[in-house]
Amino acid sequence: MRAPFAAALLLSAIAAPALAQTPPATIGQQYVPAPWWMRDPVIASIGYVRVELQANRAGFSATFQVVDRSVADASRKAADQVRALSQTLAAYGVEKVRVETSLSTQPLYDQYRDENGILRDNTRADRIERYQAQATVSLSVRDVALLERIYATVVASQPNSISQVYFNLEPDNVAKTNLAGAAMRDARTRAEAAAQNAGATLGSVRVIDPTGRACQTDVLAGWPSYGSGASQATTVDEMVVTGSRARAEMAMAPPPPPPPAPGQAPSEAQIEAARLALQPPLQTLTDQACVVYGLN
Repeated sequence: MRAPFAAALLLSAIAAPALAQTPPATIGQQYVPAPWWMRDPVIASIGYVRVELQANRAGFSATFQVVDRSVADASRKAADQVRALSQTLAAYGVEKVRVETSLSTQPLYDQYRDENGILRDNTRADRIERYQAQATVSLSVRDVALLERIYATVVASQPNSISQVYFNLEPDNVAKTNLAGAAMRDARTRAEAAAQNAGATLGSVRVIDPTGRACQTDVLAGWPSYGSGASQATTVDEMVVTGSRARAEMAMAPPPPPPPAPGQAPSEAQIEAARLALQPPLQTLTDQACVVYGLN
């Protein structure tokens, strides 16, 4: 009789670890255990914070095009147009503005009309008439206080085209830490007001969740069940803004200075004549945090 009893004890000892690893309930079950921090009366409070900060980054690009019968001459002339500009912009330092220059060339073929009168390129190596070289200067302005002067310098260099000015906000670690602290303080303020209105007082802190997910737990829907499941990190809304200049009377406007010679940086007068009002916009920075308190 002892052998079956010993076997039963052995089977129960083997099955115990497996049973201990079984989840307390299935998600979606009608009645499920609450989280450990909800065994006593608690209040879960989400703190929200929203601030507006000025964009601290800007970027745009400019292109210079040259057409010549020789690919070498076209590339050289295009490079000459951006060399002085690149050197002028690089003098600000990489911590204030970053400059990237690229050069590309493409052939321009002899054209003819087909039997339907449509103009087509004769894309044969022996039918190349000229070469077009394009030099592109891409700028990332990290000190927006210099944006107007940098933009005017590029405009005064007479490029063939200039892109829109893009603004964005890159918050530093100090700003992120201050934002997270403000969200925590807002969570306590909300919790104190709710407890007071309900005739209770706050107890000790049970849970601190900087992502805010713990406060989204829906016990009635099944534990653990979270709203979106996505981490609520600090977010920044991007904006695209173009520069504009106030329109003045044509009779009162002085004549613009002549453009710079090819291969030369624009003069101070040419830069001032090309200045535009480029004010970095305000962008929204948001964060949230969850704090669970006990109730007395």
